This record gives sequence, structure tokens and C-alpha cells, in this order.
Amino acid sequence: MTLTSPGENLRDPNYTPPLAQAVPLGIQHILAMFASNVTPAIIVAGAAGFGFGSNSPDFPIMLYMIQMSMLFAGIATLFQTIGMGPVGARLPIVQGTSFAFLPVMIPAVAGQGAAGIAGLMTGVVIGGVFHFLLGSVIGRIRFALPPLVTGLIVLMIGLSLIKVGIQYAAGGVPLIGKPAFGSLALWTPALVVIVVTLAIKFFTKGFLAAAAILLGLIAGYLVALMMGQVNFGNVGKASWFALPTPFKFGWEMNGAIIIGMCFMAIISAIETVGDTTGITKGGAGREATDDEISGATYADGLGTAIAGVFGGLPNTSFSQNVGLISMTGVMSRHVVTIGALFLVLCGLIPRIGALVSTVPINVLGGGVIVMFGMVAAAGINMLSEVNWNRRNMVIFAVSLSVGLGLQQVPDALQHLGRTWQILLTSGLLPAAFLAIVLNLLLPEDLDT
Repeated sequence: MTLTSPGENLRDPNYTPPLAQAVPLGIQHILAMFASNVTPAIIVAGAAGFGFGSNSPDFPIMLYMIQMSMLFAGIATLFQTIGMGPVGARLPIVQGTSFAFLPVMIPAVAGQGAAGIAGLMTGVVIGGVFHFLLGSVIGRIRFALPPLVTGLIVLMIGLSLIKVGIQYAAGGVPLIGKPAFGSLALWTPALVVIVVTLAIKFFTKGFLAAAAILLGLIAGYLVALMMGQVNFGNVGKASWFALPTPFKFGWEMNGAIIIGMCFMAIISAIETVGDTTGITKGGAGREATDDEISGATYADGLGTAIAGVFGGLPNTSFSQNVGLISMTGVMSRHVVTIGALFLVLCGLIPRIGALVSTVPINVLGGGVIVMFGMVAAAGINMLSEVNWNRRNMVIFAVSLSVGLGLQQVPDALQHLGRTWQILLTSGLLPAAFLAIVLNLLLPEDLDT
């Protein structure tokens, strides 16, 4: 639903459109982010070893994590739209599970099964608290993260995850080394997802374009269903209602995960600052206020910390919904509140998570290839703002080479301790650290 000429009141965050208009607009926001929101939980479960195709008795943990992704995306969004004291921008910011943390989370849980989740969730809680504290200083650290640094970081996030998309489209980690891996039968639904997503993205407008990935996944799902690749066995076993369990996975301190989560909190906070500014510019034609920026950051951190307590992954603002606001011209935060309530409801119904889990891994792979490619493209777009003099080229070249190299050859660090291996072989953290340090230390007049 695209409103071509919204009234001036629709550009007011405090205005509530009539319910007949507000409800579909709110659900539209959720559909635009739904696939991206539940995907990180599926990827983390797959990396740990109890995801799709693993035949692990711990498979229900993935269903629970999908459920928590929906529930706490909704709760974190309510923090943003309704607010509590200094918490929340009181703007139509949609929160969801963040891709940015995956390069840190995947090596942290790789092959550990359910036993690795306790340390991960502890890191999410502590990282969320750190993220919350950034709300009071976010304005003063932005200088250290110009487009050269943020663009490189976002590019590295995309590049580090593209391998996951190809593995999924070919059948997933459990099939690697087996004849079925990479077969035409598995690639066909994945390619359908990619083709349909691109067709909708470039030949439609408004909501359809915003929800292109979701619609592409539905098309691939239908093809996989006709090919006999969909299994509904878990749906009937799932209950209709369940409350989240605090500290479901226990509490375990893991230095590598905690350091990684705190570092990525800084990146996530900067992303939220950009999204907050994008919403006020695109929806209301003005700059975001200091209170809105700090409130958005507080809500980011609080949403992440609470999600971690109940077994959810880190939350951040969703950029695709910023574009949706620019498309519809509807700035009302109450529209997004309606969408958030819909997410909360979904998060309390495990059967919805079970339905999501029926999506074959190769179908999800087609969507993930597009999603992660778009992340990398967003980083390149940020880098287009950089003045490519010799100084900036050296910073980019060294940071990218070290980060990408360590990611591709993790055995190069086999003599380091487990903590350092997790932090450095993600590729993202060393690249970001080098870019930030070199940008602060190298003089601007280096070329002259």
C-alpha cells in the first residue's frame, strides 16, 4: 500500500491513521523484515550443529530461537515507538535480529551443539548492556567511524556471510561431501528464489518491492513443495502458545564472545544512528535530534540485553524499513507499534516458528544469497562517499587484506588460544580494528 500524497499529519510521528489504514501499513512493515529477522537464528543453529538436516535431538532449540527472534523484535520495536523515559526514539523504527553479529557468532558456536549457546547468550546480554551505555556517548564517538570505516565494516559483514548462502543453496553443511550436495534438485528452488526476488524488486513498486525477498522465498517454497522437499513433521508437535524461559540455556562467561559482542555493539549503534537520521529525513524532512539518537541507541541495547536473557539474538534497527517509510510517506510511530504487536503475538505461538522451520535450507539459501549480497552492496555504497586518495586506499587495502585473509585461512592462527582464534578468524574484527586505528593515526595530509 503506497500513499502517493499523504497529508501533513502523516508526517507527524504522533499521529495515528484510521485503523483500516494503520493495520495493513503496520503488517506491511513486518512482512518487509520478516525473512531477515528469523534468518540469523537459523544460521546460528546450523553453525552450532542442530539446524536443518542435522537430525539433532536439539533441533527444537532452533524453533525456540526463531520464536524469540519474533517476540523480542516486537518488544524492542515497542521500546522504540512507545519509549520509556530516555529509552526509545519515539519514531517508527523497526527493530530486528541483526546480521552484523553473525561473523562473530558463527565461529563462537561452530560445531558445539546446544552446549555453545549458553556462552553466546551470556555475550548477548553483556553486549546489550554495553550497547545501552553507548547511548550516553554515541554522539562523541561518531568521529572515529567515517564512511571509510563503516563502509568497510558493512562490506566485510556481507563478504564473510556470502559463503553461508552458497552452502545453504547447495543443501547445507550436513550434505557437504555427499553426492546430493549441490545437485540440480537442490539448486532449482534456490534459483527460483533469486530470480523471483530480482523480478519483483526491479519491476514493481511500493510494498511489493519492499517485500521482494519474502515473496521470492514463498515462490521457492512452493517449487520445493512440488518437488517433495518440504517436511511438515515438526508443525504438529509444536504448541499453540508458550511463554519465553529466562536463562533457558544457562549462564557461561566466554571472553571472546563478550569482546566480540561489545565491539559489534559499537557498529550496531552507528547503524542505528544512520537509520534514525534516515527516518527523520525521509519521513519528516528534518535532522534527528540528539534525544532521538540517544533514545534509539538506549532502546537498541535494552532490546538486545533482554532478548539475550530469554534466548534471543542481538537486535538492531532495520534499514529496509527506513526505505519503506520513505516510500509510503507515513511517519506515524503508532503504525509501527501495530506491526510490533503482531510480531509479539507471533513470538508467543511456537507453531509459527515450526512453520518457518519447514522452509527447506536450499530455499532459504536463495534468499540468503540475495540478503548478504545486498549487505555487501550497501557497504560499497557507503564507500562511494570516500575520497579515494592514497591515504584512504592504503587504509582500505591493509584492513581488507588482513580481515579477508584471516577469514579464508583460519589455520594461520592455529597456535593462538581459542579466544583469539574466535575474535580474529571472523575477519570482521581485525579489519574494523585496523581501519579505525589507521584512520585515527595516519595524518589527513599524507598524500602531500
